[in-house]
Amino acid sequence: MSDGTARRLGRTMVESDPSWPAEPEAAPGTPNVVYCVLDDVGYSDFGCYGSEIETPNIDRLAAGGLRYTNFHTTSLCSPTRASLLTGRNHHAVGMGTLANYDLGFDGYRGAISRDAALLPEILRGRGWSNFAVGKWHLTPMHHTGPAGPFYQWPTQRGFDRFYGFMDGAMNHWEPFLTADNHHVPTPATPGYHLTTDLMDHAVRLVSDQKSVAPDKPFFLYLAFGAGHSPHHVPKELIDAYVPVFEKGWDATRVDRLRRQKEVGLVPQATELPPRNPGVPVWADLSAPEQRLFVRFQAAFAAMVTHTDREIGRLVGTLDRIGALTNTIFIVMSDNGASQEGSHAGTLHQGRYFERAPMTLDQSLDLIDEIGETQWFNNYPLGWAMAGNTPCKFYKQNTHGGGVRDPLVIHWPAGLPTEAAGTMRHQFHHVSDLTPTVLDVIGAELPTTVNGIAQMPLHGTPMTYTFTDPDAPTRKAVQHFEMLGHRGIVADGWKAVTLHDARTLIDDDRWELYHLDHDFSETVDLADAHPDAVRALVDRWWEEAAKFNVLPVDERAGGGTRKRRPVRTEWTLWPGLERVPSDAAPHLQNTSHTITAHITVPDEGCQGALITDGDRWGGYAMFVQHGRPCFHYHFPLERHEIRGAAPLTPGDHTIAWTLTKLDRVSGRGELAVDGVVAGTVDIPRIIRGWMPFGGMNVGCDNGAPVATSYEAPFRFTGTLHRIEVRLLGADPGPDRAAEHRSEMGKQ
Repeated sequence: MSDGTARRLGRTMVESDPSWPAEPEAAPGTPNVVYCVLDDVGYSDFGCYGSEIETPNIDRLAAGGLRYTNFHTTSLCSPTRASLLTGRNHHAVGMGTLANYDLGFDGYRGAISRDAALLPEILRGRGWSNFAVGKWHLTPMHHTGPAGPFYQWPTQRGFDRFYGFMDGAMNHWEPFLTADNHHVPTPATPGYHLTTDLMDHAVRLVSDQKSVAPDKPFFLYLAFGAGHSPHHVPKELIDAYVPVFEKGWDATRVDRLRRQKEVGLVPQATELPPRNPGVPVWADLSAPEQRLFVRFQAAFAAMVTHTDREIGRLVGTLDRIGALTNTIFIVMSDNGASQEGSHAGTLHQGRYFERAPMTLDQSLDLIDEIGETQWFNNYPLGWAMAGNTPCKFYKQNTHGGGVRDPLVIHWPAGLPTEAAGTMRHQFHHVSDLTPTVLDVIGAELPTTVNGIAQMPLHGTPMTYTFTDPDAPTRKAVQHFEMLGHRGIVADGWKAVTLHDARTLIDDDRWELYHLDHDFSETVDLADAHPDAVRALVDRWWEEAAKFNVLPVDERAGGGTRKRRPVRTEWTLWPGLERVPSDAAPHLQNTSHTITAHITVPDEGCQGALITDGDRWGGYAMFVQHGRPCFHYHFPLERHEIRGAAPLTPGDHTIAWTLTKLDRVSGRGELAVDGVVAGTVDIPRIIRGWMPFGGMNVGCDNGAPVATSYEAPFRFTGTLHRIEVRLLGADPGPDRAAEHRSEMGKQ
């Protein structure tokens, strides 16, 4: 490649003048950038935002940097991450809801459009290293299998390296992991925990880079699974928080608001809104309910503290290698605290989403196991309400509880000394962060990236707030929409509506709040100012048309559709492992057969033939003690058929057939060489839920589906192939059940 300079080019080296093109280099002194994103953490859940939850490392960053009190997200994870990384509104780039869904409209593709380059795609040609660690959830989930396609994977969207998980939530003790462009086993490390593993990789990536190229800036996108459910964390940390929360969620809200007022996080006149609908008075709960609900919250708090400790490791590393001072270190949450735990919380979210919640007595019997790997635990609505103090409603909603989130920016080299530990009250949105970074480094958005013309940035740089705490906001207007819930902020006013899927969009009642005087959206002024409401609603529709929000999904997600290939038959070959369930044959809510063709050696054999799922649910076909077996696991309801006699040496077919009997039940049959070996009635079949373990052929390479063997339980005979066939028309998963499941895993 020529460097563009004229030079001699002769027949030989002696007759020629060499030249070398310059490699891209960032300007001297360019800062490093860290986006540190926690999951489902409410406005008040950090210590420095009024919480009793210990977050000393985040608090230290806040004490040396800026806290923003008027920062907003999209109220859901994939959309927030899409907006964060692109600097655009989330509908405009195709991520109207989750990466799990494609609604058939450009604003809801479940993938970021190529004309919206991610920050690392912009930085890649400017001499940066780009690393992504942790939760991704920006690739269409049916694209996350071994065949891809890979064009929406992290390393195809600007990142040099990726280590983490592709889905929306994860088992933190036994995760389904991905490195770069392939899935990898969970490390066999005693006491393994995902958050620690993620930080190990983050620390290694940045320290290695600074060892080899100390003057080269890096961008680290560090996205934790914490504090999303399941709240997996060591028991001793949970135990320590139990007495802290015995006062209940009502008293916790009051205490947090008091602390927020003391330090200036909210105006002195801020009031707590009434309890969110369906949240009981804490004192009205029974003693057993209180005991269980405290334990659920203690697990969440412990997970936040555990994550903060890991963040401290990265901060310490950057400080030790001399990189912290000139690193823009941003800590945020992707949305407000989660409502997916419902009114009573749950030990197993799969059962909740399949409309078979555990009883209070069942949960109390297992209370000391909360936080362990066999459970997908989440806290009740009341604690989410407390997490969002003083805002109302939750994640998914466009009221403050869904969209107003903590934001800390730490950058000693770039912030005025007098700014350390201060707050900023200007209204801003997650789409503003990447434009801020580009503004700081003096980089303009290229007109094309990878040959594709780029849409403009939609965000407003926040750089002016670094030096002028009293400057009026430069964010003129911001619209919100999520699952039919809508809102708009302009000139200090907010119009917002909570959509009910049972009603028409046009029948929704819009509320009106003056945010400059009503931080918690408590005093509804809609009846007093109908003209203002009409003007803001009209403005919302204008913004919606401009940014690809239309058509609004009036079904509030209940009618959402996954996009997946239409198939009724599969032939699966040995060695296929770690296939995400979204990319595997979809057998939920469907009659089907699974047939294994094997050869048994003279000495006998055992091992898994095919599995999908993990200890939270799924199915497994295997041979144990020479006998064929099939294990069907609806969460906490296990059904198993075992052949009466060991398999003889030679060729055999083992076939499982599930026949739907009605909307919720089925009958399973196991046959060997065409002869029925056993049947089992299954009162509840899996309709939408499928956990994270993935599908394996010839082993169970994850958290084992059945309890009678240990992973990976590789088959020791010869497995020729697995044939999977749907019987009759495929209705697909129960859409409502599937939607509930995906909302709990995002």
